Amino acid sequence: MPKSAAPKASDRFVPYADDAAVQTIGGLAIENGTGRIAIHGSLDLMRDALGLERARALAAALGTIVAALEGAPLPDRVAEAPQPAETVKNPFA
Repeated sequence: MPKSAAPKASDRFVPYADDAAVQTIGGLAIENGTGRIAIHGSLDLMRDALGLERARALAAALGTIVAALEGAPLPDRVAEAPQPAETVKNPFA
């Protein structure tokens, strides 16, 4: 399995800007959303140059998320809203 490098500075992740952007650092995915950001996967930070690069990328990503949250008035808590099931036409009928 090839080692995945940290994202480049040109890969601009703007927190809460859209529902499509994903930033990947190693095996960790940071999925953007207009109402929430999901972080899942795993990330190994080895004691080497790649580990340092990934740690900096993670710190930068979390820093931009914190800045976005600090830059706006926030409610105490957002209610978990269940996503309604979408009915689609059966493509095999």
